[in-house]
Amino acid sequence: MPSPPRAEASGSSLDPGKPKSATAAEYGENDAAEDTPLLRSGSSSLRAGSVSIASASEYGREQDDATDSLDLDTPNQTVSRGRAVAIVLSVYLLIFLIASNMSGITMAQSMIAADLDAYDEAVWFAAAFLVAMSSSTPVAGKLASVFSPRAVALAASALFATGCAATARAPSFAAFVTGRALSGVGAGGVTVLAVVLILELASKRQRGLFFGLLNAGFTTGVSLGAVVFGGLISVTGWRVLFWIQTPLSLVAGLGIYLSVPSSFSSSQILKEERATLATKLKRIDYLGGLFLSATVILFLFGLSGSIRVVPLVVSSGTLALFVLIEYYVAVDPIIPIAVLQNRGALLLCISQLGFMAARWTVLFYAPITALAVRGFAPAASGSMLIPTNLGFGMGGLLVGWLHVRHTGSFWLSCLVSLALFAASLFVLSLISTADAPLALYVAAVFANGLFTGAGLNYTLAHLLHLTPPETHYVATSLLGTFRGFAGSFGSAIGGGIFARTLRAALESGFGALDGHGGSGGPPPPDRAELIRKLVGSPALVFHGGLADAERAVAVSGYVDALRVLFQAAVVLSLGVLVIQAATGWKAGTSDKAKIDRDEASVLGGDAERDREAEGRQ
Repeated sequence: MPSPPRAEASGSSLDPGKPKSATAAEYGENDAAEDTPLLRSGSSSLRAGSVSIASASEYGREQDDATDSLDLDTPNQTVSRGRAVAIVLSVYLLIFLIASNMSGITMAQSMIAADLDAYDEAVWFAAAFLVAMSSSTPVAGKLASVFSPRAVALAASALFATGCAATARAPSFAAFVTGRALSGVGAGGVTVLAVVLILELASKRQRGLFFGLLNAGFTTGVSLGAVVFGGLISVTGWRVLFWIQTPLSLVAGLGIYLSVPSSFSSSQILKEERATLATKLKRIDYLGGLFLSATVILFLFGLSGSIRVVPLVVSSGTLALFVLIEYYVAVDPIIPIAVLQNRGALLLCISQLGFMAARWTVLFYAPITALAVRGFAPAASGSMLIPTNLGFGMGGLLVGWLHVRHTGSFWLSCLVSLALFAASLFVLSLISTADAPLALYVAAVFANGLFTGAGLNYTLAHLLHLTPPETHYVATSLLGTFRGFAGSFGSAIGGGIFARTLRAALESGFGALDGHGGSGGPPPPDRAELIRKLVGSPALVFHGGLADAERAVAVSGYVDALRVLFQAAVVLSLGVLVIQAATGWKAGTSDKAKIDRDEASVLGGDAERDREAEGRQ
């Protein structure tokens, strides 16, 4: 029997050169010895000739193997080497700036709080950025599937730059968090854009490695951002640190815009190539995006600091309205119905929410441990993130290079990495003290980063396995939303737990120091003011002129707060492990695959009836 026609690459996509569906009548007209075109979807293949089903034969298996090999090694689109280098450098610069905003704010927090007299609201310095970033990510994912990625890159970088400029000029706390929120919206668009470019320009076999590189770029920004902010803030002031990001982000966005060809469009873009701008804008689910963003913002506001019941209740109502809009109103939903109905994908996103919320406790509070418990200088405190983010980058790169080199389920790998991550947090809860060996603490934060990087790469690969290919853009942007949402949890909710525990410990400690620890009354005004400043400014513990006895109380209070925080993160991680296990390992299927399987079933039934008729004759 002659070998079947091999699918060849045409442009940036596979083109077998034959129609992918045929009617039963057309197949019946072919001669029994004739090799016919393939009816293929995923791994299913049909061949007519003696009206037999080739998907069960060696012929079909060979065709599937050839196609699968091409699918693994062929990217959706290609660009020249020079353009590729320019895109990588520009994306890296934007990712670096975004990540440095997340970690650097912990080093600048004390000076900003003093300058704006916002000690009580310091938790929102980071939360405003992260809430805006996580709430804008799904909308950015939808825009990336409708418009050219180069346009999204330019708009996102412009928003980020505008937010940095507004932050640098802020005369008040309200203006400051407004600028941070604008930066966060732009950061959400950049994060989605980076994932889109990897999905389009990297082959399936290389995606794991490039996602590892993306994580490495992100973690470099987190590490060096804290170091740079901590080292320069005493020299330049905090406003210059935000001003300088404005031109850098604009240059990076312009670099992506000029490097990505004008013909480049995401493979998920509207199929009407001549669709007008008005048509594209009309299809966007503005109402769904509004209610989704409102849900995220209200939920986090209700849980940050003190618990607020009204925002929590309202957020549940906006969430219900969002789901109803996606099901019954939206023409092109922000989150496709196929994703909303995919149990495994939704559970995986929820597990990532808890996973990364626990991780952010390390990113935010490892520098604070060095600053307030070990007495490091601000610049040296930021360097505490270097080992944990070095581990993070290594974990993602090693997993992408050695293991995530194929499509399929990574269920067990996800569970193992999450279990090891929880163990590292438990160790940190025990050794975040002044007398623990520094080498042991560095090893623990390195291990936490290593298991985090591995877990992120495994869970992303598993999500691509759980969801249909045509929903990968929105599914990955939804995953990004939950991960960004987790950063908000780590800063707002985790910060609330930490601040409440610290305040209680300081009140108790200073009460005992002043000789009225058992009175239960409020502290004197001078003590109340000192406690307020210590909660919002960890640098005051060793660099605020405290007496030795007062410093001992402050250090003890920070140790207690860190222990409670990391133990809460351990409990959360164990819950994450259970949810991740419930995602299962069943692959997602597309509507196209289902249609082709139905056609195969019909053709198979026709063939069986024909054979029965021949036997009766």
